Amino acid sequence: MLPIAMLTGALFHSYIGLLSFMTPTLIFCMLFLTFCKISPKHMRFTRLHIWLLLIQLCGSLLVYGAISPFNQEIAQGILICILAPTATAAAVITGMLGGSVAFLAGFVFLSNVAVALAAPVIFSFLGTNSTLPFWESFGYIGRQVVPLLIFPLFGAWLVQYLLPRFHRWLLSVQILAFYMWSLALTIVTGRTVTFLLEQPDPHYANEVLLALLALGVCICQFWLGRRMGKKYGNTIAGGQGLGQKNTILAIWMSQIYLCPTAAVGPAAYVLWQNIINSWQLWKKRKSEITQISSDVGQLTL
Repeated sequence: MLPIAMLTGALFHSYIGLLSFMTPTLIFCMLFLTFCKISPKHMRFTRLHIWLLLIQLCGSLLVYGAISPFNQEIAQGILICILAPTATAAAVITGMLGGSVAFLAGFVFLSNVAVALAAPVIFSFLGTNSTLPFWESFGYIGRQVVPLLIFPLFGAWLVQYLLPRFHRWLLSVQILAFYMWSLALTIVTGRTVTFLLEQPDPHYANEVLLALLALGVCICQFWLGRRMGKKYGNTIAGGQGLGQKNTILAIWMSQIYLCPTAAVGPAAYVLWQNIINSWQLWKKRKSEITQISSDVGQLTL
């Protein structure tokens, strides 16, 4: 579905771009449906949660500070690839790989809350609104980002406790979140392609470099997350928590608050993280088949 969504957005970008107003609503609904699966009483926070959160927030600023003196566009694109919160789908992949879904659910909550609070501050200083007075810029961005990330979470929890029957129905239609994700990916891809084709002063070298750097960042985040997770007995969840990003949200935030070229970073990150996860799932499946073959061989001896 990923290639189809991105290809549709690229081919029909001039029409798809007209639907860009739907992106925040789709993100809200996706998060709401997904958070319906997360119960606050099942979340337990550990030191690993804090370490991953510090890497996400502080790491994004450190990398931005290192690159920005040389190239602002690339610096902003890499910053959003690191700052973006963990994808809600990461819990599914974590479960398929045999990791701790409960740990990952807790980090999804933490990373979304952290970005909701940090993004208005960060974007006020370095985004397209940086020329405005700080509090004006902070208020403008906060009014859009905070409700988008926080309200779905608390709305889902209210439904769990106040409307249990409706909550059970929402759990039965989780496939809708996947279709919303596909539509949102189509829209943000179309908008990115429109910008790339219509930009008055093209910087294709920057855009190619940004896409390649996004690959490096993606690999580093998966590796660092797994390395940190291994120390706390959560290798798989650590890798997914730090490596798998909510790229739809990242692309949207880039297009709204950062320079438009920055969106190329998370747009490329979509591909890279899905390739890495596909490889991990293939590797796990291969090891399971090998183990089954070995067990069968021992039984026949």
